Amino acid sequence: MTKIAIFGAFGQIASSIGASLTDDEVVVLKDDSPLDGVARDVEVAVGTNRGQRVQLLLDAAPRLRWYHSAGAGVEHLVTLPHFRERGIMLTNNSGAMSLPIAEHVIAMVLEAAKRLHLYRDQQHSSLWKEHRQAEIRGQTLVVFGLGSIGGETARLGAALGMRVIGVRRSVEPMPGVERLFTPDHLADAAAEADYLAICAPLTSATKGAISREVLARMKPTAWVINIARGPIIDEPALIEALRAGTIGGAALDALATEPLPADSPLWQMENVIITPHSSNSSPFVRDRSVATFRENLRRYKAGEPLLNRVDLDAGY
Repeated sequence: MTKIAIFGAFGQIASSIGASLTDDEVVVLKDDSPLDGVARDVEVAVGTNRGQRVQLLLDAAPRLRWYHSAGAGVEHLVTLPHFRERGIMLTNNSGAMSLPIAEHVIAMVLEAAKRLHLYRDQQHSSLWKEHRQAEIRGQTLVVFGLGSIGGETARLGAALGMRVIGVRRSVEPMPGVERLFTPDHLADAAAEADYLAICAPLTSATKGAISREVLARMKPTAWVINIARGPIIDEPALIEALRAGTIGGAALDALATEPLPADSPLWQMENVIITPHSSNSSPFVRDRSVATFRENLRRYKAGEPLLNRVDLDAGY
């Protein structure tokens, strides 16, 4: 029997996992639960990717051997020293949210192309005004980061007849991707983009990657779409480019500060679409998340390699 802590997990994932693990000892720890004593014998934990809170759990659980993040992004966890010093395995929830997030990217592409955000704004003012629209077939979608989310985004873009270019460290061929660039040639890829979709994890290598120089290489009609992490973009440089009209627009589900402050100029820009870091919203994410954890728990007990094992040095 394995003692498992369900720890500040997202939504109803905690109750779903706990109810299904009848052969194990499960303890559910709320975000504000005291951890001393109750976590002492915990061997496995699944829950939040909030670094400070996870650090408290690691301090209180000396027997912990494996932590599974209910989120895909683990930039706040890979820097915690206990994972390296104690050899604690870290896995993430990559794959569970890929479908809704990739669909969100394509929705943003279509909204930008068809100017749906402008028509929605006009509707509130009873304004009948036509805007010049675009077609996406044959346009270039550059996907920065071709993990599970970026790969699904590329597949959907190709299915819609878009020309897909990928940016990742490996240049091995990938279905649906016409060309591949390494990250040191990101600016060259961005120069070809009609839509630049940011699907990369936040790491020391990707922080600020969408720089002033990259934005300056983009077409004046191109859109930046970010469903990853806000700090991947140099946000002041992005605001300057939007104001100057040197890029076409931005669809932002991830921002440098969240919630986006009320005084941010991004709120008032006609060529900006903002969503509240909600691209992963789907009624099916919970079931996929539970299935991933249950399969990994089986693998853990059998001594098999775990799915979604995080490389602490790479940051994902």
